[in-house]
Amino acid sequence: MTDTPTETATAQVRSAISSGEAPVVRTFFDEATFTATHVVHDPKTRRAAVIDSVLDFDQPSGRTSHASSDAVIDYIRAEALTVDFLLETHAHADHLSDAPYIQKVLGGALAIGGEIRTVQETFAKIFNEPASFAHDGSQFDRLMRDGERFTVGGIDAIALHVPGHTPACMAYVIGDAVFVGDTLFMPDYGTARADFPGGDARTLFRSIRRLMQLPDETRVFLCHDYKAPNRDEFVWETTMGAEKTGNVHVHKDVSEDEFVAMREARDATLGMPRLILPSLQVNIRAGHMPEPEENGVSYLKLPLNLL
Repeated sequence: MTDTPTETATAQVRSAISSGEAPVVRTFFDEATFTATHVVHDPKTRRAAVIDSVLDFDQPSGRTSHASSDAVIDYIRAEALTVDFLLETHAHADHLSDAPYIQKVLGGALAIGGEIRTVQETFAKIFNEPASFAHDGSQFDRLMRDGERFTVGGIDAIALHVPGHTPACMAYVIGDAVFVGDTLFMPDYGTARADFPGGDARTLFRSIRRLMQLPDETRVFLCHDYKAPNRDEFVWETTMGAEKTGNVHVHKDVSEDEFVAMREARDATLGMPRLILPSLQVNIRAGHMPEPEENGVSYLKLPLNLL
């Protein structure tokens, strides 16, 4: 009888904690999109992964730049790290990925969960993508399966499929740390919404409970922070124990039905993320822009009265 992916991840975290072989994590926070980009590396081998990068995008002008990624690149070079992976936790709806730019400069395999194919299929219809747009995830170098094991240098890692916010959401457990994407926020802020196409509050609850099987000491790194009421600083790191006991939406005493009722009622009051339409067109392409048209310019669509 083999262990489940969650049991394997739990054993990995406990081993990392007991051996003291924890990865080093350096976070870069983009206040414009409230996004945390994490650089995680093995201090012995200097091998690294970059998780959830951000392309600077000025929507009114349509201009892009790479200042956020350049700061990440400068840090990686200063620390003499080698990038093995550019990991995406999901196809983000609130910022554009800049993974292709970092990959061009530093290398590494660009990876996301295999269910990105479902997301591509859904949004290819919404944006009326041309027949040439592939729905098979081939824009990415690697499609992670639930329970797939890999390493960052000498540190064991495992990918966990945690759908609910989107069908393709992945969490990456690297040593004693888990990078949860949008499933969880800081305990005082709660959880991700579940009303995007393919999202589901009940599925999200079960994914979060799966993550909460990890040891209390597990370091938890978030993709976003929005400053909870009465908090003046942005924060993107907590522990699984703090989430279990203190998350305002989904602490251990909240039932599945209670969570679903809360999440669905709350989601019904939320507006569309500011960058959802440009973000998804880029992120289902692994951070690449749509093919340029005859004049050499790439265009992003704005579907009217559809969503």
